[in-house]
Amino acid sequence: MDTSKLPSASFPTKYGTFCIYAFKEGRMEHLALVKGDVCDKDDVPVRIHSQCITGDALGSLRCDCGVQLDHSLEYIGAQDYGILFYLGHEGRGIGLFNKIKAYELQDKGDDTVEANERLGFESDMRDYGIVADFLISFGVRSVHLITNNPSKLDDLTRKGVAVTQRIPLIVPPNKFNAFYLQTKREKMHHIFG
Repeated sequence: MDTSKLPSASFPTKYGTFCIYAFKEGRMEHLALVKGDVCDKDDVPVRIHSQCITGDALGSLRCDCGVQLDHSLEYIGAQDYGILFYLGHEGRGIGLFNKIKAYELQDKGDDTVEANERLGFESDMRDYGIVADFLISFGVRSVHLITNNPSKLDDLTRKGVAVTQRIPLIVPPNKFNAFYLQTKREKMHHIFG
């Protein structure tokens, strides 16, 4: 990936000023918010966040996405440098329409994995290789990855980016997302703490 050819702009936020990049993977659109100078750095704080319109923009309590996004931006904004990737993987890659269909199945008793599978999808359709390509193009040699999801560590490592530290994202459960978080831990092997 040649990041010098990507559209980019200054992006002031309540968490500080970033440089925002837009990039594509097929028809899927992604963003990278880069804080400071990350070029040729080791141990760059990185968050890979999948788009969640319901949690990030609408404040849904069914998931922990919006809170994770806020915590990650606040953390990276307080550092000298770091990157938050905002990937267009709505509903773990099944899209917004199918995500709402999965919600409907969850309302009838399915967990989040069962709902995706009943709709004919894998439990998680995401791949994070594009993030490794972006990091490598900036000369980032290693990262401190802000995540609970072991798949993100595996994908980055497989593509040649060293993960030297995992920083957990702990979000206290509420009555609407406790079963969802339990499913992430038990069936998707997310590591909390």
